[in-house]
Amino acid sequence: MVAVMWLVLAVLVLFSAGYLGYSRYLAQFVELDGDRETPAHKYEDGQEYVPAKKPVLLGHHYSSIAGGAPIVGPITAGVVWGWVPALLWIAIGNPLMGSVHDFVSLSSSLRHEGKSIGYIIGEYVGDRGKNMLLWFAFLTIILVVAVFALVVAIVFDAFPSAATASFLYIALALAFGFYLYQLDGPFIPGTVAFVAGVFASVWVGIQYPLAVAPGSFDATNAAGSSVAVLTGGIGFLPTIINANISAWIPVVMVYAFIASVIPVWMLLQPRDYLSSFLLYAGVGGALVAIIVGTVLGTSSQPLVIDSSIPAFRGFMGGEYGLPLFPLLFVTIACGTISGFHSLVSSGTTAKQLNKETDARAIGYGGMLGEGLLATVALSTLGVAGITVSGGGIGQALPNFATGGGVILTSFGIPAAYGAPFMALVLVSFLLTSTDTAVRLGRYMMDEIVGTPETTVEETASNRYVSAGLQVVGGYVLVSSGTWSSLWPLFGGANQLLAAMALLTATVWLANWDDSKQLISTGVPMALMTAVTVVALLYLALYQNFYQKFVQGNWGVEGTVGFATQASTAVQIVIALVLVYLAVSLAMIGYRNIQDARGSASGAVATDGGRTSDDD
Repeated sequence: MVAVMWLVLAVLVLFSAGYLGYSRYLAQFVELDGDRETPAHKYEDGQEYVPAKKPVLLGHHYSSIAGGAPIVGPITAGVVWGWVPALLWIAIGNPLMGSVHDFVSLSSSLRHEGKSIGYIIGEYVGDRGKNMLLWFAFLTIILVVAVFALVVAIVFDAFPSAATASFLYIALALAFGFYLYQLDGPFIPGTVAFVAGVFASVWVGIQYPLAVAPGSFDATNAAGSSVAVLTGGIGFLPTIINANISAWIPVVMVYAFIASVIPVWMLLQPRDYLSSFLLYAGVGGALVAIIVGTVLGTSSQPLVIDSSIPAFRGFMGGEYGLPLFPLLFVTIACGTISGFHSLVSSGTTAKQLNKETDARAIGYGGMLGEGLLATVALSTLGVAGITVSGGGIGQALPNFATGGGVILTSFGIPAAYGAPFMALVLVSFLLTSTDTAVRLGRYMMDEIVGTPETTVEETASNRYVSAGLQVVGGYVLVSSGTWSSLWPLFGGANQLLAAMALLTATVWLANWDDSKQLISTGVPMALMTAVTVVALLYLALYQNFYQKFVQGNWGVEGTVGFATQASTAVQIVIALVLVYLAVSLAMIGYRNIQDARGSASGAVATDGGRTSDDD
């Protein structure tokens, strides 16, 4: 049996080589300058453009990009195809593709006033390409909000202690923001006091677990405390899995709405900074615990890969019947490469970067950190084995918390306490990603509208309206009852967005200077475009259209009604539209690169950007 320690060590070696070598080259390649004024200083407004200390911004960035996907994806892939394909895609793809993607998205935004990737590509290919990418990103964000809100609700139902602790650390973050920015309190003493409060909230949550309605949770938690149930259920809400999950989803949506419209100093910056310590402890603690528990034998059980998780289950995933190519590469998105990160990098992060040179640690290093989270998730699966039938979200959550609890016994922490702690770690990732996604959606809508000229445009660009559209749209997707089919669509859209972000960076570099090589961004862009297009065509034409409509193989869905058929048809249409957008944008970008490299006017600029006429 293989010790999970070897998975961890292999990833640490490759990631260290990537950061010490490749990221240093990339920083020199894009000419990061610590003395150049960043958008955060140039446009400081106390609302969106707010310079942040590097550790604070790293905490926000890492918390925002590391959602539930790097946990769900690796565990699902490990179950279907085995742990070796999942590990290889994480260990190799992350430093060569995902970290490059995040870094160049952040760097290009720095040179374009902190604007999004949609705005940047519009500078070179015109309004048509810009609007296509911005609408694509806005719709993808609604998928993100829907999926992440659901996962938070599932975690709160499985671990009511995590719900209590989450409320407490949000309250602490609000207090920390007031302490830092209004009272101008000293940074280090404040950090020590408030971080201690965050960890204390874990203990409080275990003592006083909370639920909104009866659900699938145990009546008592690890400390023997009864779960406090606030209501008997909310009758007018549609039932999604159970009454408690159904009630938590709108609570999470309302939280995301409020958190996305208030100033970043009030909650986003202090919360993400505080929660980063919780996240570092969960990810870093689990990695160290794996090594300590294996070497010293202090864990409650041997930290080896369970026999239920083979090294390789076969190209078609054994009984699952799913092809490794192309589906592995969209099943594991976050953790290896994720288009959502380009929205964070060129959205909130670029508007808060204090120095250009901070981009290396935050952009490239932050993505490596998410790869470590994916490695931890795969390790928890190996330790716990397959404990729940099925895959996806239902498989991921119990394995991550349960397996993580076993791993933390290496430090003498009882599994009954370690599992709720790991559940809170997961929720911390999810909450930050959810409300950051809504804030990014606001930015997308602002750039789509531009300068409002009509009442409709002015209304659409209103922060409360645009945030509300996303939250309501996400809730409708979840409450429709088709949430389980949203995951592959989310994965495909997310990876396609990554390809488009890399295309944007490649266009920027081509227009910047004729001497700039395009291999570092162009090769990953071409690979992700090809893989994603094939995957979406497979999902749309074979898995949905042929298998379901032609062959009538609707699987576990049983009796098929009009709503199910209509939902499947919509998914087919969305997948095909995404393919059309990808191919169209790739062609537009390719023509621009040819024009830039074929004429002397393509060279520019000391600021790393050039504006061309709109199409």
